Amino acid sequence: MEALLVFTNLPDADAARTLAARLVELRLAACVNMLAPCRSTYRWQGKIEEAEEVPLLIKTSAARYAALEAAIRAAHPYELPEIVAVPATRGLPEYLAWVAAETATDDSTPC
Repeated sequence: MEALLVFTNLPDADAARTLAARLVELRLAACVNMLAPCRSTYRWQGKIEEAEEVPLLIKTSAARYAALEAAIRAAHPYELPEIVAVPATRGLPEYLAWVAAETATDDSTPC
């Protein structure tokens, strides 16, 4: 089973909490960490912007990534949300097995 860490940022704590709960409820994520608000500086449509955002760190399986991405895009308030997935090349085997089990669907089995 290939585990992924997926990053996204939301504009506020309520939006972050709502998305985190939905992803776990749908078994698209085994766990979502809502991090402390941060200040982001970026270029958007030719202008330098600054915003407070709430980062989410999402633990999922590669098999569930496409559905996870679709769910984030559908619920995200940003026109272009940050969605970055990084493979977890190593980790505690029991934890990675838990991620696989928690993101398995009725028609799939954990790898």
